[in-house]
Amino acid sequence: GNQELTPMAIAAGRRLADRLFGHPSLQNAKVSYQNVPTVVFSHPPIGTIGLTEKEAIKKYGEENIKVYKSKFSNLYYGPWKVDPSEKPKTAMKLVCAGTNEQVVGLHVIGMGADEMLQGFGIAMKMGATKA
Repeated sequence: GNQELTPMAIAAGRRLADRLFGHPSLQNAKVSYQNVPTVVFSHPPIGTIGLTEKEAIKKYGEENIKVYKSKFSNLYYGPWKVDPSEKPKTAMKLVCAGTNEQVVGLHVIGMGADEMLQGFGIAMKMGATKA
């Protein structure tokens, strides 16, 4: 398949079952392989969804791409009585395209990246914009 991820394999199998045995309205059911969140369960975890900055520039043109970068302390560390500069940081990069700044790529490294990506995955599938 296009994505070597268990949830994608399950989804592809279900769509195949829909086409073979389902209602006639499901005869063209297919899995979308666009914007599939992917996480490397390292320490810290790394997550990505959508296009890289380079891929976005190639697809939309450099003049149509805006990139936003941010570093922050994960909320997990919020209640700790530690100076903010000492708390581990999470880094995030948002790749946006067009005048409406549609989010076409998101990349994150830091504690909780795996959990954050679930919500961003849904938002991107729904056409999220930065605004």
